[in-house]
Amino acid sequence: MILKNFVDETFLLNSETAERLYNNYAKDMPIIDYHCHLSPKEIFENKSYKTITDIWLDGDHYKWRLMRANGIDEELITGDADPYDKFLAWAKTVPKSIGNPVYTWTHLELQRYFNVYNALNEESAPEIWERVNEQLNQKDFGVQDLIKASNVEVICTTDDPVDDLRYHKQLKESDFETVVLPSFRPDKGLELNRDGFQEWLSQLEEASQFSIDTYEDFLAALDGRVRYFHEVGGRVSDHALDEVVYEDAKLGEAAEIFIKAKNGEKVSHTEEAKYKSFTLTYLGKLYSEHGWVMQYHISAQRNNNSRMFERLGPDTGFDSMNDGQIAKPLCQLLDSLDKQSALPKTVLYSLNPKDNPVLATIAGSFQEGGVPGKMQFGTAWWFNDTKEGMLSQMKTLADMGVLSQFIGMLTDSRSFLSYTRHEYFRRILCDLLATWVENGEVPNDDELLEPIIKDISYRNAANYIGIKTPTQSLEV
Repeated sequence: MILKNFVDETFLLNSETAERLYNNYAKDMPIIDYHCHLSPKEIFENKSYKTITDIWLDGDHYKWRLMRANGIDEELITGDADPYDKFLAWAKTVPKSIGNPVYTWTHLELQRYFNVYNALNEESAPEIWERVNEQLNQKDFGVQDLIKASNVEVICTTDDPVDDLRYHKQLKESDFETVVLPSFRPDKGLELNRDGFQEWLSQLEEASQFSIDTYEDFLAALDGRVRYFHEVGGRVSDHALDEVVYEDAKLGEAAEIFIKAKNGEKVSHTEEAKYKSFTLTYLGKLYSEHGWVMQYHISAQRNNNSRMFERLGPDTGFDSMNDGQIAKPLCQLLDSLDKQSALPKTVLYSLNPKDNPVLATIAGSFQEGGVPGKMQFGTAWWFNDTKEGMLSQMKTLADMGVLSQFIGMLTDSRSFLSYTRHEYFRRILCDLLATWVENGEVPNDDELLEPIIKDISYRNAANYIGIKTPTQSLEV
């Protein structure tokens, strides 16, 4: 069935005002993807895909969760089943998933990248399989081609401090026009009781080229890796604060706790909180010194299903929202940096939408004159990057802050087809502004609305991170 009046020119645009705003000011703006999980190796090598299963279903836990909920056997999700059978299992799931954003994203991707306007279901699956695979096997369907077709100017990947960043360096020297930069993600150095901490320390020693015998050595190693990332072009850090904790700690206390963990001993919850608080404050000061953006991703409850974690590992679709109390410890953590005039530009995300007004008001408590939108209430993330989730985040920001300084959408994705999420976001943004216009809450004035839409869609993120892009001449 050919889709009519679905994901068409008026998709999510519920008035002529919304259509005008989107088509004139948002549609063609470039993309700054300032947080994602794309592979720099695959970008540099311009990886190509043989089948739609390879590019669509491998590693996509959004789709995996829906398939499990639809009763699909795990062998057809993460197992060794034939790629075509996996695709058919997804095609069987899609019609059942109406109302879920993945249903919309599926058809957006088929239309935008492959010019396929059929509804995906069991009946249409064989034809779509053939049509898409034929295109994927053409020479102009590598990941660099997909990125270029999506009008992406900047990609910030997510990288461990021990990474040598070889592919970022090679991309920088290549003729690929999109700027691909590393982001500093030191989570493995903060989770003292998690398996692999000692092994990771050994990797950090190798990357730093000196022995880490003390906590002071450890801090020096982090300092060196931040400097290395900066030299390669990194301007962003990222932290997964699944539980936000804060305990005042002296250097000596943090050092003793570090040595316990280094020796393989388990530390108490309070000890880990002290260690994390001191280390995060130290890292925040480093980020501030280098002019970086610091991101806190808060309130994820990971690997809930221990049986499936043991079978498949992390990031396989068995996570959820956490519901812990975050306001007091988060304020204490930010205040510990602010008291030292060392609070960097910071983006706060929570996976639990109950925290939206909490984050919006905390951000407002640490804004600083001269830096527009220094403290960002980050975009709707993961389980919240739905229509209602995006609207809730933007309305809360507008209620309690300055929406026009918002740095907009990111993909947070491992898929090279996920850039349609920016279109999804921009349509929702323009319809929200148009609704305010239609309701008489905002003037119907394009001189007012045009720069706001372009800023949120693109320019704010470029200016906030301080990245030189092909469209905007910015000093790095």
